[in-house]
Parts: sequence; C-alpha cells; structure tokens
Amino acid sequence: MNHSFRLPALFLLTVTVTCCWTSEVQAQLERPTIQDRLESDDANDDGKVSKNEFSGPARLFERLDRDGDGQILIREVIGNMSVRRPANDRNLSSRSPRGVDVKRNVIFGKGGGRDLKMHIVLPESKPSEPLPAYVWIHGGGWQAGSKEGGINQVARIVAEGFVGATIEYRLTGEAPFPAQIEDCKCAIRFLREHADEYGIDPDRIAVGGSSAGGHLVALLGTSGDVEELEGSGGWPDQSSRVQAVVDLYGPTDFSKFVTTKGFESHNREGSPESKLLGGGEVLGNDEGIRRVNPITYIDDDDPPFLIIHGTSDPVVPANQSQLLHKALEDAGVENKLHLIQGAKHGGREFAAPEIRDMITTFLKETLQDPE
Repeated sequence: MNHSFRLPALFLLTVTVTCCWTSEVQAQLERPTIQDRLESDDANDDGKVSKNEFSGPARLFERLDRDGDGQILIREVIGNMSVRRPANDRNLSSRSPRGVDVKRNVIFGKGGGRDLKMHIVLPESKPSEPLPAYVWIHGGGWQAGSKEGGINQVARIVAEGFVGATIEYRLTGEAPFPAQIEDCKCAIRFLREHADEYGIDPDRIAVGGSSAGGHLVALLGTSGDVEELEGSGGWPDQSSRVQAVVDLYGPTDFSKFVTTKGFESHNREGSPESKLLGGGEVLGNDEGIRRVNPITYIDDDDPPFLIIHGTSDPVVPANQSQLLHKALEDAGVENKLHLIQGAKHGGREFAAPEIRDMITTFLKETLQDPE
C-alpha cells in the first residue's frame, strides 16, 4: 500500500517545493535592490547619497560609507557588491521598475559633435490615446550626475498616465553654458518630432529636475524658443517649449546666490557656478549671470511652475526659489512655491508621500484635466 502512494506523494512534494521556490525567486526579483534604494535616495542625482538623503538604518549607512566621508558613492557600492543573479537576469542594473517598459539609450541629438542619449519610460500597456510626457533632468552641480537615477523619478509618474524620459546633457567638464540648456532643448524637440512613435501628446510636455536640474528645467520653462539658447543639436523645426515645470531647489540668480551669507564660497573660481560660466569669479561676469538666470526670460506666456525648496538648504539658498516665485508672480505666471521647513538639499523630506503627491497632483491637474 505504501508503494501505491509513493508517486502521488512525491509529485505533491515536488509541486510544493517548486511553487515555494518560484514564489521566493519572484519575491526576490520584485524586492528593491540596494542599487534601487540608493538611486531613489539620491535626490539631486549626483551619484552620491549623503547621510541626510539615506532612507535606511544608520548602521547600514556606516557599512556602505567605506571611506567614512559621509557620502555613499553609488557606483563604488554597486561595483563592490557580489550579487547572486538568476540566469534570466544577467544585468540587474538594467532591470526596469515594475509596470513600465524602458527604452534605453535612445539617441536624441548631437552635442559637441557626439551623440546625446535618453531613456524613455513607457507604460507596459499601450494606451489608446497619446499621453502627456514628463522629462527628468538630473542634478549634480552641472559637473556630475547621470540620467540613470531619473528612471525611478519618472516611473511613478508614468503609472499615473504619462510617458517619461530621463536625459543626459553635457557637463561643465566638457563644455560651459549654454551647452547644458542647448542639450535639454534638443531633447524636448526630439520628443515632439517622435511623439507618434512613443505615444506622446506634443502639446503636453512637462519637465522636472533637482538642484542643477532644477535650474535647467526652470530655464526651459522661461526660455521657450529663445533663439540664443536653442543650439544646433537637431530637430530645428520643432519647438522647445514646455507646458509645466517642477523645480526642486534649483539656482536662479547667481549674483544673489554668491552674496548670500554662508554661500560666499560659490563666488570663487572653481565653484560649480564658476565652471558653468566658463571660469573665473562669478561676480563681475554680469552677462554670464544674466544668460544663465531663468528670471531673465520670464514673460506672461510661461507655463505653470511648482517650486519646492528646503529652508535649511546648505548648498543652494532658498532665496533662489523665492526670487523665481516673485518674478513669476509679477509676470502673472501661475506658480506655487512650497518651502519645506528644516529640509536641506534633497533628502528624505523630498521623498515624503505628501511631497510626491503634491508633484503628481500638479502634473495631473496641469496636463491631464480637460480644457
């Protein structure tokens, strides 16, 4: 009798073990990796995570901060990790967030004679009608950072009925201003030219960015079709205008920035602001300060802005966002300034549910509501 039940019992045991193993593998594939968490915490997309930005336990931060300088360098952590990877997942770093399809390294134009690339983030299910787009521009003082962290930034917006994109632009080690804004404008023109291919409504394109990226999206918002900033990267028949701007703690007026108490060092040659202007001290370069300032180009035809800044930001003073807010108000441009009391330069306060909801609501109300 025992033999008559051996095969079914073995079969049931095999099925049970297989199901458990499959569930465990699936759970591991869906669980965020350390890289996912670090890229999500990297609020200004400079490739580093500070103690203030880190959302995990303090003891883990100390383990990952190998040289004890108070910063986790993401590429070093990922390079040092020994990860057991499933056979069907050879490159965890190229895995897409759940619910989206990422078209990686799409060439969108030329900058300084080389190809410029973006990642395009699409909903997994093809929509029946064109969707608004949300384009993320990374920070890093115009001298560091990459488009990689932007995938997570736009994925949650894509889930709300958008197409997303995260772009590269020339950093100051390669070229000074206006190379950065020229590349950003080229990306917007590319998306308009290829709107049908990617299911985008060309009349509904929003941009978002943090720190240096916040500066560039503000400049996109106020300088639409300003010829001196367009560049020659491609798609000249298309407009570079955008229809909504999410500016997270971006610089604006360098003359006020570098004379704010506690920020005087930014006036020195070699500061990020100096490098953007092409070198030398910031003060005295009046024309350079004018050209990089989004406030210079404001008029009453500019799109709605959502501006968010921490009151205790030690990198970019909050007066930069306050100046932009006032100038937009004076021009009659719809905008909202939200100051986060005690928040610094990025960090967990900017990933709080109420802030993420504020950004999502702004984008949906601005670009999804029927006219």
